[in-house]
Amino acid sequence: MPPSPGHASRHGGASLEGPSERTDIPQAAVRAVNPEFSRLLAARPGETLLLLGNEAIARAAIEAGVNLAATYPGTPSSEIGTVLADLAGEAGFRFHYAINEKVALDMGAGAALAGQKVLVFMKHVGLNVASDTLMTLAYTGVRGSLVVVTADDPGCHSSQNEQDNRLFARLANVPMLEPSTPQEALDMTRFAFELSAFLEMPVIVRTTTRVAHARGPVTVGKRAPQRPTGRFEPDPGRFVMIPSHAREGHKRLLQKLKLAEGISETTPFNRVVKLGEEGDAGIVTSGAAYPYVMDYAEDLAGRVLKLGLTHPMPREKVAAFLGSSKRVVVIEELEPVLEDALRAIASEHGIAVPIEGKDRGLTARTGELDPDSVAEALVKAGLLSPKSVRRIREAKVLRVPGRPPVLCPGCGHRSVAYAARQATRRVDAVFPIDIGCYSLMQFPPISTGDVLLCMGASIAVGAGLAASTAQKVIAFIGDSTFYHAGVPALIDAVHQGVSMTLCILDNGTTAMTGHQPHPGLPYEGRPAVDMDGLVRGCGVQRLEVIDAYDVKALTKAFRKGMGQEGMSVVIARHECRLLELRALSRAGAKAPVYVVDAAKCTKCGWCVDAFACPALLRMADGVVAIDAALCSGCGACVDVCPPKAILATQGAGA
Repeated sequence: MPPSPGHASRHGGASLEGPSERTDIPQAAVRAVNPEFSRLLAARPGETLLLLGNEAIARAAIEAGVNLAATYPGTPSSEIGTVLADLAGEAGFRFHYAINEKVALDMGAGAALAGQKVLVFMKHVGLNVASDTLMTLAYTGVRGSLVVVTADDPGCHSSQNEQDNRLFARLANVPMLEPSTPQEALDMTRFAFELSAFLEMPVIVRTTTRVAHARGPVTVGKRAPQRPTGRFEPDPGRFVMIPSHAREGHKRLLQKLKLAEGISETTPFNRVVKLGEEGDAGIVTSGAAYPYVMDYAEDLAGRVLKLGLTHPMPREKVAAFLGSSKRVVVIEELEPVLEDALRAIASEHGIAVPIEGKDRGLTARTGELDPDSVAEALVKAGLLSPKSVRRIREAKVLRVPGRPPVLCPGCGHRSVAYAARQATRRVDAVFPIDIGCYSLMQFPPISTGDVLLCMGASIAVGAGLAASTAQKVIAFIGDSTFYHAGVPALIDAVHQGVSMTLCILDNGTTAMTGHQPHPGLPYEGRPAVDMDGLVRGCGVQRLEVIDAYDVKALTKAFRKGMGQEGMSVVIARHECRLLELRALSRAGAKAPVYVVDAAKCTKCGWCVDAFACPALLRMADGVVAIDAALCSGCGACVDVCPPKAILATQGAGA
């Protein structure tokens, strides 16, 4: 039920000490079934569908006869899971939202060791979490197929860094494929299953945001039969990685990589494409950069070496391309991975061809490429006329104005952040935050976020600050992130005896990536893991569970926590407002409607300047109004307004 006016009824009473039932988060599963996904199963071989790159990867897994797909949700890979989670039952494979990426890969490894076909996917920073497993799994290899999809995020659209995961393939010595289009996303992922089975080793498919979220025509293929229930046959010399076995495993890995290099020489994914005019210049590119280069193909002279299986590199094919070119320009995003490899091959073969790329500043090592930046690079390299660029740009539509990221109207995280700020108005406090929607708490005027590193780091960073300074620390972490990586950090902080406050923002979903489930929720007949009991099991003695909209109770709890020795935990619990509104809509109900009583409004602007809900608007005369189209009816602003000028007009008690 949505909140209704009146403090007690709106928030369900005072704060709760100790464990509590999750009566405010009733759903058994948070993913929404999309009937459109059924077309991915119903499509016949040769049929063309309009698919996202991520949807094409999901179809590829189905065509390969996948037995298990596992993930921890993360943009830009999330839609793969959205599709596969919905289709798993009908298509006859297992799907699992794991507690984190390492667990997903560990589980996938077990199935692949038993001869199953497995897809494990994640965003780029997720591979950091899973890398401990990947490095050794490359030594052991697999008996079935194991494809690892990593979705990189050049430009940091939804990430804390823009690391280039091509380097992981080189570090782990495993093959990597890089699709450029949704069609290649399907073709390369399907091939990755075959390559993994042939080499008996994991294979990485690296996408980027533009490939994952591009939509294009995709011709689907035939679905392969699924393998029956697997069976693991012991082979300690191969699968038990004690040092003596690991040394032999490393040798086997390098032998397999040499075999993969031969495949790289012959695969059509690595090919030479002629440009509009004859010429002696060569362009080398891969991934999302390739279609940008081809946007200007008619105005370019020479050839393009399009690399799709980028590790191991087709060294002989590359050497032949370099030897037949008078100059070579490399167009790639982020790190100069291709550029450095080309220089090494040129040196090895004694080819004295100029290779230009990031060393000349043609493209940057930060941010993603787009048609404009690629055009500028080609003009700077002297391969493209500025007139051609102007002609193409004149046909472009105007750019849409940007909008800064903001917490949704009615988001419980805003109320919690506001309460933390109120509690620390005259206190020297630090706010470590974590990965999730609540990362947006750091933007003014909420400004409740001082340090953000990676999943689960807020607790340990907070412990380090608390142990090293005289400042008060209130750390924030979301429910899904807490299960992902926060539990070990909480155990360690309690064991250290540091004095700090941890606020777990429990909105009953993995919200930022699309409302996927996590272990704190009952899901498809499986019971939830009790967060309150888990927190106490970590050694926490002081735990309060408070409604995320109850600003007064939260403010009191934060002040209390800062005045105590040791670890204090506050669970701010309320279902994500978007899910509440969705449930109301399905039930034919409506959320409360809140308005500002202009006669009571003192024009102080506190609700706009300090609380900053997008639905609160300062009018020309200084009086505040509520935009009914934006307001979600949460009622949190009632506690925020100093003159109590905000009230509900309908839906009270709904």
